[in-house]
Amino acid sequence: MATYLVTGTNRGIGLEYCSQLQARGEQVIALCRTASPELEALGVRIEAGIELSAGAAIDELVQRLDGLVLAGLILNAGILERTSLEELDPDSLRRQFEVNALAPLRLVRALLPNLSSGSKLALMTSRMGSIDDNGSGGSYGYRMSKVALNMAGKSLAIDLRPRGIAVAILHPGLVRTRMINFNPQGISPEQAVQGLLARIDALTLETSGTFWHANGEVLPW
Repeated sequence: MATYLVTGTNRGIGLEYCSQLQARGEQVIALCRTASPELEALGVRIEAGIELSAGAAIDELVQRLDGLVLAGLILNAGILERTSLEELDPDSLRRQFEVNALAPLRLVRALLPNLSSGSKLALMTSRMGSIDDNGSGGSYGYRMSKVALNMAGKSLAIDLRPRGIAVAILHPGLVRTRMINFNPQGISPEQAVQGLLARIDALTLETSGTFWHANGEVLPW
């Protein structure tokens, strides 16, 4: 039984990660600001009240984990706020950078003592963070924050390689979640997480730092 820590777990993709990991026999630690009835029903270990953009909360989490070794760290928490050029909101841009890019990097740094050779780090990013793939513009805060997360993931892959820790940079696809108002054109969270876990399971130091679609396609930067 391996231990996986997942962030952003009270609904959507994060909740589904917890469900599928538990179903295959892994020990799951679910991080969230507020637990949902759906998460509580899974019976996994829940660490609630954690605001990942606050340094004090991260320090508290480290104390709660008490040196527990993590086989997998899946950083899924994120926010999407629509910011057009005409209605540019600097506060929204800063907020998305804080949650989507800076918080994951700070958490990885804080949890390095909990990772060992063979541990895997998965960063949940988005195809909207691809510069080459941007054909529609807009969404400045979300796009820019995900580009920053992608760069952090690439640097982490280099810096963590000597420790034997591999990094996956993952796009889930268009998924029917609250973040995109349950777009009917999206795939289910179940299907998305099946693909995402396949990418994580197949991850090696040789493929560390790759930007993947959940379906296995390598995405352009």
